[in-house]
Amino acid sequence: MLWRLNLLLARVLHYGRFRLLLSTLILLLLLGILLTYRWRTDAQLCFMETPAAQQQQPVNMPKILDDVLVTEPLPIPGRSIFFHETSCHRSKRKRPRPGQKSTEMQYNMLQLTARQACAIESAALHNPNFQIFVLFAGPTYHYFGNSSNGSGSGSSQRYQPLIDAILSYRNVQLRQLNLWRFASGTPVENWLNDGPLFRSSFLSSHISDFLRYLTLYRYGGLHLDMDVVMLRSIEDLPPNYTGAESNIHLAAGVMNLAPNGFGHEIAVSCVQDFIHNFNGKDVSNNGAGVITRVTQKLCGTKDVSVMLDNRKRCLGFKVFERNAFYAVPWKRWRHFFEPQLLEQTLAHTKDSIVVNLWNKHSKQQVIKVGSSTAYGKYAEQHCPRSYAAAGEYF
Repeated sequence: MLWRLNLLLARVLHYGRFRLLLSTLILLLLLGILLTYRWRTDAQLCFMETPAAQQQQPVNMPKILDDVLVTEPLPIPGRSIFFHETSCHRSKRKRPRPGQKSTEMQYNMLQLTARQACAIESAALHNPNFQIFVLFAGPTYHYFGNSSNGSGSGSSQRYQPLIDAILSYRNVQLRQLNLWRFASGTPVENWLNDGPLFRSSFLSSHISDFLRYLTLYRYGGLHLDMDVVMLRSIEDLPPNYTGAESNIHLAAGVMNLAPNGFGHEIAVSCVQDFIHNFNGKDVSNNGAGVITRVTQKLCGTKDVSVMLDNRKRCLGFKVFERNAFYAVPWKRWRHFFEPQLLEQTLAHTKDSIVVNLWNKHSKQQVIKVGSSTAYGKYAEQHCPRSYAAAGEYF
């Protein structure tokens, strides 16, 4: 009888431990789901309008940038250059309310790095007949005056000198956009509302990919990544082009499409490919992957050398050779920042239209203003006002 009681007790204890383990696992799973949902919700808030964004703000509070869809000057189809800033720079500010001492509001504040300012300025400098639009994803605030492009009196913000530098060009416009309004009436509207974009593991990067193709669908024109330096004008280049990064891959950092006709057909193919092949766990599938797949289908080949040698295969869509935009491959990104490689790098890029600094790998790298590096020489010549405004380091 005693052994039966001991066996029963052992079974009860074992069952109790099993239930405890199972309950713990379920609790951890629910906690993980809750934290993931909370992160996605918080991430979405960066790109959604709050009541504060819809109201007239007090004089001493930040103002929201104007919306690109409704503010003059509007993008000129096929004659505009677009940059997209999809980072989330949230900060808290005290906002007084009637009957309350104060309340804290979170604002996405306008910020630009020296590298971003250089990219924008170089495009404005070399293309005076094009409008340069810097599009901030989500409600973005500033402390400027009331002019439509955001220019106005200075402030104590850290990045103000750089912003003043780019706004000294009359063809630079700073705008914000609402993702859902921007997608309204386009082939990606329903897909965006379904929510797969916000389940991405690389949200900022994939929103940038989403916007580059959607913007080219809306307006045509040129998309540029914010880690480039433009070395010469693109105003006389053909209306539809991209650039090769290797013998098998094209890149999405420099793309131009006409706003109608053949160019718009390519844009339609790009947005359709984006939503059909979207992969939130692959950082490059939705950017370079899209234009690579679309061009391979258009040209009937996966061999980039064939695209270059026989342009008729691509029906007029031009694929520039690697030296045009990506003369220095990503594995050699340090060449831009090493003084001993100055002459070699300048010689290697002497025929380039744009240089790409591969920000994913080089974003922590800075140079001292006045140092003898390839990037320093590019900046001094092609974004002189940003270079001068950056301070000691660039």
